[in-house]
Amino acid sequence: MDYYGSSIGRLIESLQSLPGVGLKSAQRLAFHIIGMPKEQVKSIADSLIDARENVHFCSRCQTLTDGDLCPICSSSRRDQSTIMVVENSRDLAAYERTGGYEGVYHVLQGVISPMTGVGPNDIRLKELMQRLQNADGSIPVQEVIIATSPTVEGESTAMYIVKLIRMLDLPVKITRIASGVPVGGDIENIDEVTLERALKGRTELK
Repeated sequence: MDYYGSSIGRLIESLQSLPGVGLKSAQRLAFHIIGMPKEQVKSIADSLIDARENVHFCSRCQTLTDGDLCPICSSSRRDQSTIMVVENSRDLAAYERTGGYEGVYHVLQGVISPMTGVGPNDIRLKELMQRLQNADGSIPVQEVIIATSPTVEGESTAMYIVKLIRMLDLPVKITRIASGVPVGGDIENIDEVTLERALKGRTELK
């Protein structure tokens, strides 16, 4: 039954299509938006459209940005010789919140997961190998920190990355974040202190 009319119904349906937003949350958000000043609603709508039209992958690390290079890759203060490999941009943000990492990142935008049909060619592994071979003329990489989540998929992806790097026969140190990260946990949901300890306690992969 349509309780509110077509306009409110469409808004609730649109909000409900967002991940993690159920019917009750969508209704609450919809009524909140309707009660907001029109200028504020327009600002939110414009921000959504602007982000959808202008955000893309960083040409170097593959995180989301609105420039050719993201602010981290373009910063002269970052250690370009150390690359931390993470699953997604949310994991990058989680490590940045610790304030304890001074290198740069490579964002895979996923993990290898045969159960869901995601293979090595579906994530940003080719771009990582190109960076390690210094294809863009940047500073040679000395260390790769693999910081995928300690899930079955994350561990499998980590081992696959090690295999690819070894096949290139490059003088690159490969390390894995320490076991301070709980098995089966997602990086983005782990507190900053635990993440920083895991980073500092990383071990070299042979």
